[in-house]
Amino acid sequence: MRRRWRSIAVAGVLGALCAGPLQPYRQALFTDQGPERILVLGGDVDRERVGLKLARQMRLPLVVSGGSNPEYAHWLMEEEGLSEGQVVLDYRASDTLGNFTSLVDDLQRDRVQHVLLVTSEDHLPRALMVGSVVAGSRGIRLTGVPVACSDRCELESAGKRWGDGLRALAWVLTGHDLKPWARAQWDRLLSRP
Repeated sequence: MRRRWRSIAVAGVLGALCAGPLQPYRQALFTDQGPERILVLGGDVDRERVGLKLARQMRLPLVVSGGSNPEYAHWLMEEEGLSEGQVVLDYRASDTLGNFTSLVDDLQRDRVQHVLLVTSEDHLPRALMVGSVVAGSRGIRLTGVPVACSDRCELESAGKRWGDGLRALAWVLTGHDLKPWARAQWDRLLSRP
């Protein structure tokens, strides 16, 4: 009897992975599609340089989210021999979660299934956690490309990584970043006499 219930439970879990709300994550996890786009998370021009070199070498379109000012970015593109049509500069994001939430629907609309994610090596674990939740919800796989930051590296805490991971999950479930709401609740709690 136990074996039967165990088999039913395993079948239920496998069914949930193949259909329902987890189906896009299964698609992202098991896709064999090669990289179709490169996404650079802004914050460091070295990331942009690496992304531009990859885009030129792999002949892939590049999206820079929250990068350097447009004039400098265009100069870097020219230095790498890339045209404006090969690179999209997107300045909608104000943080790591926004890097993904501002772009994920565009990527899904373009039927992108696999993205190379370029960011600093100290930022990559958190970016992959957040991005895998958000992009995975649309069936998009991310592969990290770390950019060396050597003496400028600042290891991010597990709390920051998991906190942003939970924010990403909340965004997937609600369609909203709950950080402003949570901050307002916290401020209201602190201001009580």
